[in-house]
Amino acid sequence: MCNKHVKFSCFYHYAVDNLGADAVATGHYARTSLEDEEVFEQKHTKRPDGLFRNRFEVRNPVKLLQAADSFKDQTFFLSQVSQDALRRTIFPLGELTKDFVKKIAAENRLHHVLQKKESMGICFIGKRNFEHFILQYLQPRPGKFISIEDNKVLGTHKGWFLYTLGQRAKISGLKEPWYVVEKDGVKGDVLVAPQVDHPALYRDLLRTNRVHWIAEEPPAALVRDKMMECHFRFRHQMALVPCVLTLNQDGTVWVTAVKAVRGLALGQFAVFYKSGECLGSGKILRLGPSAYTLQKGKNRTRVTPEVSSDSPGLHPTP
Repeated sequence: MCNKHVKFSCFYHYAVDNLGADAVATGHYARTSLEDEEVFEQKHTKRPDGLFRNRFEVRNPVKLLQAADSFKDQTFFLSQVSQDALRRTIFPLGELTKDFVKKIAAENRLHHVLQKKESMGICFIGKRNFEHFILQYLQPRPGKFISIEDNKVLGTHKGWFLYTLGQRAKISGLKEPWYVVEKDGVKGDVLVAPQVDHPALYRDLLRTNRVHWIAEEPPAALVRDKMMECHFRFRHQMALVPCVLTLNQDGTVWVTAVKAVRGLALGQFAVFYKSGECLGSGKILRLGPSAYTLQKGKNRTRVTPEVSSDSPGLHPTP
């Protein structure tokens, strides 16, 4: 959220409105259609001449495109940026790989840059313990770890909000790994399963809030057909997942994954892609049933077939 509310809102408006900047440049690995001059190639748009700032006066929607370095691509974190800010943002690293950037740094003797470690995790927490950080702001809410398979209580914890779906739960006294599959915010319980690939962790359906679309609001194909094939991800650097979007009247979308994915959780952002373009994103508000729930439902509704009186085994033994 720091990109949406700080860098591309507060900082952006300060640079443009107070400092009179034509644009801002960031170190994100991403590209835009402006930088590819795609906008200028459209026949109905006259290419502006003169001052550098004139290029930002083009009124065609600016697209957010994935970086040349697919591994370092950071469009996931930019999927909530406004069209106005994107129009006046430059990404100098968008066409470069991380290795080439390091080569440039070495040639210019920027050794302190080369020695910097990759930034990981949540930037404003840094090296601090996540649990300790959260408990500075939220009161502990002790609850129980419960097995999703037999409802057995396995241990206790300090608060359900300290865990996310799919992560390993450190349960005192247990050597075997258990993984968080559900959370009950009312009772305070955390449901866990004994395998990293337990079916309770897999879902293929979710619903978002009103989607923030970057270039089209929403894409023309989605408006026309009410459905659209594309890809999505809900974690940075995870493989893109093929899916089908279904548009609702309130601007929310149902996302149906072609194959069930592991670790979907409420509050995450589903970020949508099509042909190298980041279309936008929406916060996950609802989840469909897990594969484990569906499997249990099938088992409950399975009816034992009736056996006729002349079937083998029903006649008394002579």
